[in-house]
Order: sequence, then C-alpha cells, then structure tokens
Amino acid sequence: MSKRALITGVTGQDGSYLAELLISKGYEVHGLRRRSSTFGTQRIEHLIFGDSPSLHLHYGDLSDGNGLVRLIREVQPHEVYNLAAQSHVRVSFDQPAYTADVTAVGTLRLLEAIRDVQDNTGEQIRFYQASSSEMFGKVVETPQKETTPFYPRSPYGVAKVYGHWITINYRESYGLHASCGILFNHESPRRGETFVTRKITRAATRIKLGLQDKLYLGNLDAQRDWGFAGDYVEAMWLMLQQDEADDYVIAMNELYSVRDFCEKTFSRLGLDYADFVEVDPRYFRPAEVELLLGDSTKARTRLGWKPQTSFEDLVDMMVEEDLGLARQEAVIKGLPQAGRRAA
Repeated sequence: MSKRALITGVTGQDGSYLAELLISKGYEVHGLRRRSSTFGTQRIEHLIFGDSPSLHLHYGDLSDGNGLVRLIREVQPHEVYNLAAQSHVRVSFDQPAYTADVTAVGTLRLLEAIRDVQDNTGEQIRFYQASSSEMFGKVVETPQKETTPFYPRSPYGVAKVYGHWITINYRESYGLHASCGILFNHESPRRGETFVTRKITRAATRIKLGLQDKLYLGNLDAQRDWGFAGDYVEAMWLMLQQDEADDYVIAMNELYSVRDFCEKTFSRLGLDYADFVEVDPRYFRPAEVELLLGDSTKARTRLGWKPQTSFEDLVDMMVEEDLGLARQEAVIKGLPQAGRRAA
C-alpha cells in the first residue's frame, strides 16, 4: 500500500517541489489550498490536470481548526508537511496579526488536529514543521546550528519561533513524531516575484531586453546562505523517514550578499548591476537581519542529505527561466529581442 501525505502550502514554491518528489516515490499526495477568486495553481498544474491527476487538492485554511480535523480524518495521511505560512518577512511588519494567526497559531491547530485523529485511530502520523533561519535574526553566533539561540527580528520570525517550539512541545508532551527543518534561504524559478532573489532575476532579464530601466532594492549588504528549493525538500522527506524525530538545520554553509546576487545575475546577462540597481529606503525592514549562515553538518551526517545545486547553478537556472519569460513579454509587446549591449 502506498503512503499518503498531506502538504499544507502545496501551491507555493516548496510545496510544488515536495509534491513532485513524493509522487516520484509513489506517494498518494494531498494538498491543502485556500479558497480564493483566482486559481493560484500555476506551480502544480502539471500535477493536477491531465488524464490521471497525481495530486489531490482540498480547500482549507490553517485558521480553521475543525476543518483541519475533518481533513485529516478524511485523508488519513501517514505524513503531514506543514509548509503553509504568511512567509514574506517585509509583509509581516504590515500584517503582524495575520502572520501570527496563520504562521504561529496555525501550526498549533494542525498539531492539535493530528493529535486528535492519532489518539482516536491509534495510527501514527509523522509531522514536518517548516521552521526558518529568520528565527535566528540578530544572530548570537556564526554559523548558526540547531543549538544556536533564537533572536527573531520580524513578526514572521517571531511566529516561526512559536511554531518551532510548539512542535517540540507536542513531540515531548504527546510523543508525536514531529520534526522541524530550520531551512535557510532557498530559491528557484518558482520563487514568488516579491522575494528579493526572484525580484532580481526577473528585473535583470527585463532590463536586458529593454522592458525595464531600473531595479530598486533595499539593503544590498544583507548576507544570506542561499540554496535550491528542489534540494531542500528532499531533506524534509528524509526527516520523516527517521526512527526518531529531531530538528535539523538545512543550508549550503556558504555566504553571499544581495549585492553578490545582483552582480552574478547581471554579469550572466553581460551587464553591470551598478548601472541599473538603485537603493530605495522603502524596502528596508524596520529591524534588519544582516547575516544568516547555516551549519548543516547534523543533517548531512545523520540524514545523509547533500545539496546537488551550487549557488552559481541556482543563479543560472533562475536567469534562464526569467529570460524566457522576458522574451515572451517582448514578443507580445512587439519589441526587438536583441537587448542591451554589455557596457
């Protein structure tokens, strides 16, 4: 009998890659999606349409505890991956209460639903919580590992700390097989366009083809540990295959600045980022996180996890995808595609 998995946040970047991975392993995969006036399923359409859909979608929301209980009773999953959140750090300052309700308390509601169903059926449900490097915030040591104290610097980071600790609490209080993956920044061509890396690759390719003149960003000196989302979802799966639940940092163990990302992206297109990138104070956070660098030794040793995609390959992948989108846009607008010459 194939395993069943439930993924919250299945329409997001990580959810789409995780769904693909689990389907490739023979899972019956179910996804939770919020009801909205638009489909919002672009990242997973190849999994839900066609003669034999391999992904089953259910409407629901982490704000509805009773609905979560009903869904878990219906699906009877062996594994639950909680990837749903209000995950944009800058937006969390504008919507702190919503961020807390979905990202923090939503995790509690899901854990309660799992505990309720597990207690009534006697069948173990393994749980994965998407924790975040933003929990480290104003870092107290570098690199950051599983034992590094948290110092969140945004409502999102604070909400993730709650989700992380309530998961540990349920593991220790009720014996749930519940693991937390403290994932450092992970990107892909499926990254939302409001996140800085995709904002850079999208703008750079449009600038290359004359569709845009400038790119406005905030703190260019912020440093991050960037990896490929497709590699990181494998670590999520590996955590739930262990006999004992635990918490793991998932990272490349490499440090680059936003400026570095700009330089590599624009140079890939034969351009100098300094000619097109300008700093706009509107994009600074009320409280900045200057540096996040992970130490994923534990995951590499105990899980056998190893990332396959380098930072350079990640940038190339994102630029190639967004260049294709820019070319399509240029055709629609009737613009020449020769683009700007290198300086």
